[in-house]
Amino acid sequence: MRSLRENEEIHRCMMPDEMARPLIRGRGEEGGSRRLQAPASELCSPVIGILGTGDFSRSLARRLVASGYQVVVGSRNPKFSAALFPEEAELMSQMEATSKADVVFVAVFPEHHATLVELRPTLAGKTLVDVSNGLKIKRDTLSNAEQLAALFPESSVVKGFNTVSAWTLQMGPQDGSRQIFLCGDDSRAKCSVMQLCRRLGFVPVDRGLLASSLEIENLPLYLFPSWRIPVICTLSLFAFFYAYNFLRDVLRPYVVAGKNVFYKMPIETVNVTLPAVALVMLSLVYLPGLCAALLQLWWGTKYNRFPGWLDRWLTSRKQMGLCSFWCAALHAVYSLCLPMRKSARFQLLIAARQVKEGPVWVEEEVWRMELYVSAGIMALGLLSLLAVTSLPSVANTLNWREFTFIQSTLGYCALSMATLHTLLFGWDRAFDPARYPFLLPPTFVLVLVLPMAVLLGRLALLVPCVARRLRMIRRGWEKSRHVRFAPQEECCRNGLEEFSNV
Repeated sequence: MRSLRENEEIHRCMMPDEMARPLIRGRGEEGGSRRLQAPASELCSPVIGILGTGDFSRSLARRLVASGYQVVVGSRNPKFSAALFPEEAELMSQMEATSKADVVFVAVFPEHHATLVELRPTLAGKTLVDVSNGLKIKRDTLSNAEQLAALFPESSVVKGFNTVSAWTLQMGPQDGSRQIFLCGDDSRAKCSVMQLCRRLGFVPVDRGLLASSLEIENLPLYLFPSWRIPVICTLSLFAFFYAYNFLRDVLRPYVVAGKNVFYKMPIETVNVTLPAVALVMLSLVYLPGLCAALLQLWWGTKYNRFPGWLDRWLTSRKQMGLCSFWCAALHAVYSLCLPMRKSARFQLLIAARQVKEGPVWVEEEVWRMELYVSAGIMALGLLSLLAVTSLPSVANTLNWREFTFIQSTLGYCALSMATLHTLLFGWDRAFDPARYPFLLPPTFVLVLVLPMAVLLGRLALLVPCVARRLRMIRRGWEKSRHVRFAPQEECCRNGLEEFSNV
């Protein structure tokens, strides 16, 4: 069990430094008037030492000095590095710096930690903050912080500041980079580092014991971990639809009739592929929610865990939606560029020469184009709204009901408008046998399968009896346990009533 002093230290570290300042100033000994005194937190402010003179060390020193700390920097060559640090920071040898400092930042590469062993006597009993990262993601091995703790068993090692860049330290924390993950076995040492974080303007996040340091060290090494599945899915769909469109619209005319239309590959084929990918990806955003609802209806409870693949799918929906928006935006840009091509202007000139009595006005085609372009603009507008509200800075200004209304209700509206855009583009072409060469259907026919299934599944969940049962399940009702919901006017016990088997 912790001692009373340790509990007081932990309680104090949970509050900012300003809370430790006295509310009432003391009176001077000679006069009866009050005089300003330095806050207690500044009088007992620890001396911060930094081992290393790299970019991170210089940025950290500037930030510490700006926050009012006394900083000493230990270097193997103090005179050579003196001009790189602020004047308020003292540069000296590593032995001198560690002897003066109370908290020491070890800002050297982990492969050079062994060169600091001679400093073990001066570092005994002091707090060491390991800010190092590895060169690759480690699995089932000791972290850099654990190895440093083994080298200095008499010191208290705290892992932290490794997820913050030198640029962030120099410019100050911004909205997206305020958190600093910390872990360590000594609660008092971790408490002092947490106070230091707050004074620098960051938000410390306690990640537990030093055994968690391996996870913290691996964080900066991940390359878009939550984007891997959505990006692979987007690229796979693009490769499939592009190959299908190339085979159907470019290669087939050349093989069958000797018609060379390979010029369509850079723009036209890409422009037909992008909306297909966008619509399928948008469908994949809402399909896992339907799968989860069907599983809950089948199980009759919400307390069973979803399969691993569905869990990963549900957590990737935001990235899939942004990939869908990106493809839709590119499709809009490509569509605006279509009339600018020389091939399009050449075909328009030939058509104008062939029509001598004036342009032919086809009412049906005009209405089809007007409607499907309008539906496409509406779909892109709704997708833009979904993309903007997915940003953390915007999402934080919305309550849960507003956020779910935009992402769910307006999201299904966007899917409906995008599906309508594709339907209007197809019009009656889907029923023309000439558009099925070698039994290859048009691209828009293939694309419509998944979004139509998602929309029909959503409509099925809106049926009153199904919606009521799903709502009961998500409020805690279970089919296997005899628990039922009672109307509020019948039962006032939170709407729940248990009864035994008859």
